[in-house]
Amino acid sequence: MPEGDVVWLTARRLREALAGRVLTRSDFRVPRLATADLRGRTVLEAVSRGKHLLVRVEGGLTVHTHLMMEGRWQIRRAGARSGAPPRDHRVRLVLANAEWLAVGYSLGVVELLRTAEEDKAVGHLGPDLLDPAWGPEMAAECATRLAAEPGRAIGEALLDQTRLAGIGNVYKAETLFLRGVHPWTAVRDVPDLPALVELSHRLLDVNKERHGHITTGELARGREHWVYGRAGRPCRRCGTRIERADQRSDAGERTAFWCPRCQPA
Repeated sequence: MPEGDVVWLTARRLREALAGRVLTRSDFRVPRLATADLRGRTVLEAVSRGKHLLVRVEGGLTVHTHLMMEGRWQIRRAGARSGAPPRDHRVRLVLANAEWLAVGYSLGVVELLRTAEEDKAVGHLGPDLLDPAWGPEMAAECATRLAAEPGRAIGEALLDQTRLAGIGNVYKAETLFLRGVHPWTAVRDVPDLPALVELSHRLLDVNKERHGHITTGELARGREHWVYGRAGRPCRRCGTRIERADQRSDAGERTAFWCPRCQPA
């Protein structure tokens, strides 16, 4: 599932292509919205909220989408050779204006909501790690939400979007490594939860305007991560074999990666 920085960048590209322009095409390819038509309405903005995307249009309506595991948005010039969306069963939504065409493929969620009722879709989420207003207060709120279940494994808790919104499996693994915390450590035993949350924010924030999740500071292919996706290979710090195991989360089983020496149980 895409991490919050990927969703943030997707929202920015949708905003650049659609905001301030009148929709000339609106094609919802989900049964319950098959008759919905937003043509003639101006797109006001496109924003991310954790891993959710909200495209607000005039008339008090919001298009809510979620990429889930396989979704993506493709944005291209309208009227070009590839201007018409392909006859592809994966297309769930098409929004276009005179200049740009935005095509949503394999979107896990497609909803049309009243803007005043967006909380029905995203009100359950914790503070967004990429909120423009991010600060110490939000980090403290995330830490408080995490601490509400002190016996829960920190690797599981970090993926709970009701505690903090935007972190996924990559940043879970990398944040815990950088803080020296084992994925199955109980939340109550994690030192300095606000610092762990703040590091999660920093990692997402520094990556939000580019493709890929770079946590080591090295851009070379295969050098991007400390432990994520490196099971069986030596730790970049101490040389110990990186371990992996399935760890339960609200979204199902996720793979945990850790260094037994740098992140002792």
